[in-house]
Amino acid sequence: MLRTAGARLLDDRDRSKVRSALDADPVASCMVASRVETVGVEPWRLGGELWGVGGRLDGLCFSGANLVPLRGDRAEVRHFAERARRQRRACSSLVGRRELVLPLWDELREHWDPAREVRPDQPLMATAVAPAIAPDPAVRQTRPDELERYLPAAIAMFLEEVGVDPRLGDGGAGYRARVAELIGAGRAFVRFEQGEVVFKAEIGALSSRVGQIQGVWVHPEWRGRGLGQTGTAAVVAHLVRARRVASLYVNAFNTPARRAYERIGFEQVGSFATVLF
Repeated sequence: MLRTAGARLLDDRDRSKVRSALDADPVASCMVASRVETVGVEPWRLGGELWGVGGRLDGLCFSGANLVPLRGDRAEVRHFAERARRQRRACSSLVGRRELVLPLWDELREHWDPAREVRPDQPLMATAVAPAIAPDPAVRQTRPDELERYLPAAIAMFLEEVGVDPRLGDGGAGYRARVAELIGAGRAFVRFEQGEVVFKAEIGALSSRVGQIQGVWVHPEWRGRGLGQTGTAAVVAHLVRARRVASLYVNAFNTPARRAYERIGFEQVGSFATVLF
């Protein structure tokens, strides 16, 4: 048997093979597919590197702000780990299908700094049909002139979900720019009450087939009223009208959120894992 070559850096000559590999798993690969569809595979445009193993890309991994293993078995995962070990860790997280992420972290944990947190089981959920509950009619796309009112809620969500302040390092300029980009693209959704954000969510990644919902947040004083459920349903309705599958992933221990998403119509299609640094 021939030995499998190590992970190699891909470029636009590999674009058709990359697209085929991503299309085979559209929900789990949405984060990367959204960028490849827009800018291609060249690292300087992609904002990271795509690594491939085998001529048919039996293994595929994205390395950028996040390290995202996309495809492969244990042998391919070892090749990704070997390449990652040769570089200084620059990613803020390792995220993707748990059957790839957890073995990859096993290979890297002795060589990288300790993880801040490991979330080993995050159900990946999806729906391609209109929500089973009525969407909140007050939830709408955020306007660019509402950035200053929207941003504090986005920061509060990030602090709760990730556990770090997104303003660290650059005073929040990078995070502010990211939020502004999502608003400008029509991918940030909000409900205001008396000028204050009481619900927000974003479509964090949007490919030609899938939209990944992230950052679902309800103001603490408005929790317990079902607003997260009906607000998320409004985002799902928007995606389904645009002929996209709506997806998200949630921590397995967050039973209330999982039940709320199930009532909307989401079904589990896999499991993610996240390693945070």
